[in-house]
Amino acid sequence: MDIVLNTYDQWLLTPYIYPKQGWPEDDLTRQIISLTVLVNVHAVLLYFFLGCFSYFFLFDKKQMEHPLFLKNQIRQEIKVSVQNIPFISIPTIAIFLFEIRGYSKLYDSSQRSYGIIPFLKEFTSFLFFTDMLIYFIHRGLHHRLVYKHLHKLHHRWIVPTPFASHAFYWLDGFLQSVPYHLYVFLFPLHKISYLLFFVFVNFWTVSIHDGNYSVPK
Repeated sequence: MDIVLNTYDQWLLTPYIYPKQGWPEDDLTRQIISLTVLVNVHAVLLYFFLGCFSYFFLFDKKQMEHPLFLKNQIRQEIKVSVQNIPFISIPTIAIFLFEIRGYSKLYDSSQRSYGIIPFLKEFTSFLFFTDMLIYFIHRGLHHRLVYKHLHKLHHRWIVPTPFASHAFYWLDGFLQSVPYHLYVFLFPLHKISYLLFFVFVNFWTVSIHDGNYSVPK
């Protein structure tokens, strides 16, 4: 995430937004303000971009004829998603701060060599670790003592659209994102890979709600 923040600092925030004198780019308060804006804006943009792409090009719209498809469902899905993104961002920003300030195992090419083989190794390790933990977290969210308080909202959409991908209670959404954040504090991961995996995970989250169940013949 420091790649994103540093890029914005260099090209926008330092020259045009923040005072040029007296507020260092590594100041904690400045980083919190910057991340709050950037994370929320990019989260909403990514949600709508991926959701719209999936809806128009992948989503099986015949699903909307199902009797369990709710009235104004897409509007409700979008409303729940947009309302909860700011709350999900609060603990997420706290974790990003630890990453940016050097407490994670994220690295760049100046620290160790990087290429297609390391990328594939990291990708395999990342998928195995995160998928395994998310399985158990998701299973835990279906426990009878937890389900109605945290996860039931997401299952309101019995026949989901891509816009339901992020339509959950904020704590539910954050808990399912924890493995992605935890990984970089346990295992080395290139900063570019981290950003690519982040986009991939969001695309995957949207795609599993697109109602497209095509399989090879």
